[in-house]
Amino acid sequence: MNRLLGLRPGETRLVLILGFVLMGNSLALSMANVVSVSGFLSEVGVNEILIVWIVDLALVVLATGLQSLIVDRFDRVALLRWMAIGFALVYVGLRTMFVLDIPNWINYSVLFLLTEQQYLFFPLIFWILANDVFDMAQSKRLFPLLTTGNFVGQILGLGLAAFAPRFLAHYDLASTEMLAFIAVVYLLAFIIIDEGLRSLDVRQTKHKPETVREALTEGWGFVREVPSFRYLMIAIMLLTIAFTIVEFHFLFVSEDTIDNADDFQTFYSLYNMGATLAAIVIQTLLTRRIINRITLKNAFFIFPVTLVCGLSWLLAWPMGIISALFGVGLPRLVRGTIGETARKSIQALVPPERRGRVSMFMDSYLFAVGGLIGSVLAGVIIFLTKANNTIPYYAYLTVALVSTIVAIWFTFRMRSVYDASLLNWRLKRRQRRANVLDKLNF
Repeated sequence: MNRLLGLRPGETRLVLILGFVLMGNSLALSMANVVSVSGFLSEVGVNEILIVWIVDLALVVLATGLQSLIVDRFDRVALLRWMAIGFALVYVGLRTMFVLDIPNWINYSVLFLLTEQQYLFFPLIFWILANDVFDMAQSKRLFPLLTTGNFVGQILGLGLAAFAPRFLAHYDLASTEMLAFIAVVYLLAFIIIDEGLRSLDVRQTKHKPETVREALTEGWGFVREVPSFRYLMIAIMLLTIAFTIVEFHFLFVSEDTIDNADDFQTFYSLYNMGATLAAIVIQTLLTRRIINRITLKNAFFIFPVTLVCGLSWLLAWPMGIISALFGVGLPRLVRGTIGETARKSIQALVPPERRGRVSMFMDSYLFAVGGLIGSVLAGVIIFLTKANNTIPYYAYLTVALVSTIVAIWFTFRMRSVYDASLLNWRLKRRQRRANVLDKLNF
């Protein structure tokens, strides 16, 4: 089994522990996301979800600066441990809000905001820790396996979310009872992190005290001065703008087709489960081989090309649940497998002292800014078309297509400077210093 999975001596136990933690977070998030989306659409509406997205992403932008001070200053294992117990307590509080009969639009909005924050922050800390534990060669072998644990958690969570409405209805219970189960999952994750990673050997780095502005400047300076990272940053933001619009269109079509909240929860869970099963096959059997075959710098083209195909399909057949499933599902599948693994792998080139802040920009700040711009653009287009009694989706899908095409051009620029960027002083100077220090006998 170790030979089949590419595991080497001393890696099995650590991969199992990290994989289980990632699986637990994915399970909890999948359940919470389905409950929040289905509840919000039934209680509020699809157009209003853009407002919640804007609020959520604005919070991410504001929180990124503060989190950048924490991520590179404190022990990664401790951060992951306390984040797990913190989420357990928050979900207990959310369940209490529903018990106290607070208006459901407030409860579902808070739940939605929480899950969206978790999608960025928990995986961010997890993958920074993984990059500190494993070197570049190990990351290419082991990250696809860890990501598979993420997909397994999604399947379990989505399976529970799909059948929970009918099971709970049999006992005259609401779907919000799943929040208590989610709290238990995070409590178990806290115990596993505390016991399993207590003696983990993580590369230690020293950091001088700095302000929020200095931390943001450090991360931005690295991305700006390394050409390959700079072009990749712009491409990621443009692709996020486009994909945010595509995701909104999927919810727009789904709400127009499915009216009942429980039916939508089942449909949304099964849709995500199908996408996750396909992603497991790709991530386990194909991702590593594809990246090795076409090299890392070329792997970044796969997601934008599939997104162009999906948008072209949606522009040809914009309405209909089958059309929306194909137009959104294929780009999402590639984005969560080959695209994510390529992005995580290239971050291993960043020196450990800066990796947290650079990862913050690439995995948090850029996605937040891109999603914020995409949500605002979609909202403005819907507002203008409603005033003129015209159809909105052709306009915002065209904006998404143009954004994706421009992102492909910046990806070409990233590819042209990739090899030269490996000699950039922000990468090589820390590497040379580390090699010299390793040779000294103190």
